[in-house]
Amino acid sequence: MTNTIAGLLAGHPGDAPAIGGENRPWLTYAGLAGLAEETRSSLHAAGIGRGDRVAIVLPNGPEMAAAFIAIAQVATTAPLNPGYRQEEFEFYLGDLNAKALVVAEEYDGPALAAAGRFGLRILRLVSGGDAAAGAFTLKAEGDAEDPLDNAPPVSDDIALILHTSGTTSRPKIVPLTQANIVASAGNVARSLGLTPVDRCLNVMPLFHIHGLIAAVSATLAAGGSIWCSAGFNALRFFSQLQASEATWYTAVPTMHQAILSRAGRNREIIEQAGLRFLRSSSASLPAPVMRSLEETFAAPVIEAYGMTEAAHQMTCNPLGSGAQKPGAVGLPAGPEVRIASEAENALLDGSSIGEVVISGPNVTPGYEGNPEANAKNFFAADGKRWFRTGDQGTFDAKGYLSLTGRLKEIINRGGEKISPLEVDSILLEHPDIAQAVTFAIPHDKLGEEIAAAVVPRENATLESRDVRDFATSRLADFKVPRKVVVLEEIPKGATGKVQRIGLAEKLGLTGG
Repeated sequence: MTNTIAGLLAGHPGDAPAIGGENRPWLTYAGLAGLAEETRSSLHAAGIGRGDRVAIVLPNGPEMAAAFIAIAQVATTAPLNPGYRQEEFEFYLGDLNAKALVVAEEYDGPALAAAGRFGLRILRLVSGGDAAAGAFTLKAEGDAEDPLDNAPPVSDDIALILHTSGTTSRPKIVPLTQANIVASAGNVARSLGLTPVDRCLNVMPLFHIHGLIAAVSATLAAGGSIWCSAGFNALRFFSQLQASEATWYTAVPTMHQAILSRAGRNREIIEQAGLRFLRSSSASLPAPVMRSLEETFAAPVIEAYGMTEAAHQMTCNPLGSGAQKPGAVGLPAGPEVRIASEAENALLDGSSIGEVVISGPNVTPGYEGNPEANAKNFFAADGKRWFRTGDQGTFDAKGYLSLTGRLKEIINRGGEKISPLEVDSILLEHPDIAQAVTFAIPHDKLGEEIAAAVVPRENATLESRDVRDFATSRLADFKVPRKVVVLEEIPKGATGKVQRIGLAEKLGLTGG
């Protein structure tokens, strides 16, 4: 059981709370262990065993968290976004070579038709009533066959399969082993000083690495408890914070910004909650937002840097008072982190600007069925295997890593390289701007030009010219956005992250 999810959960007091949810009794660690055994029996009876791939299409909530933890102790999990259309489900289910699909008892959506095309076994998850949060039973449709392997997974077995976002190419399959998940969960728990008394309020989608590892797995590794919401809703966040009695939560920057917009009318709840810290990851947190969060919640804001191929966390700001550096993603927090040449397979001095690379036990063994991507993204140096993150960055004298942007997102304006993160940060200093994202638009002579989408603060009025004038007073001329679009909401991906690549097209700014 060493370096497996089953081992990760072992040793915690059986009567301690593990998984909770709205108006539901807590599922204890003993209850979670029993659920894992019942799930093992149900999967085996349905012909599912070690190495088989089980796609999971469930809404956010305690059942999704429990299903991931329980199924991963038997087979390989593949959580998918419940919001996909049938064509998307067909792509992912076919690409995954899944054997079964888990859906809620009442589900009648497009995943079923997609699963039927590939002959997948349908497993209905039955929950609710007076049962503890997360408790469920699995009911298989159709006749069963014997599983090929009834043995429990070992450390090198694949526990979780996710796809990359695929913003610029076909999504790549990222397999993560049992050992990868255990390593990353431990890294997060140590970085945050998690203990059994800590409770996480999860608002992150549980088909994404951030929620699965930082919220669920790290919490359970520490013997703490996790209160699972039905997903992020800024209107309900503060009532959930109150009901959960959480000591921390983790979110992406756009969620934090939405929370800040409603903080003024919820000051009493904030004061009563007394959060120990807040965590941000999956996109760079602008320094003004970090400062506003710290002032609002009177708690440190811990920005971390992660990605799917690293089973989430790579660096993290320290927890100690005043140790967080706004605009930096922190110190190495698990894997070894270095800077490499963008053009050749060579490590550089840490103070150089180059591509961020990582090496460690949390790093995926490699993309599945994609030797070209593996050859491009992995290389050997100093006796270690390094993964290219695709991010550009540099270390300061104290060892803090700062990112200048995704290499594919760096704007090349007639040979001048502009970091969109730098421009974002400046725009967010404007008193009437709540959200800002800078991105490239095509230009017939320069190749690329700078554009920005901004969302005004509540009851504020913004004009494009005002935004440009503000940027002009604080940025070199070549960094000032030539096009500013004022929006009520910036389009986001399924996980709440803003995707710069493709934003120009979504906003109709690619022509002329």
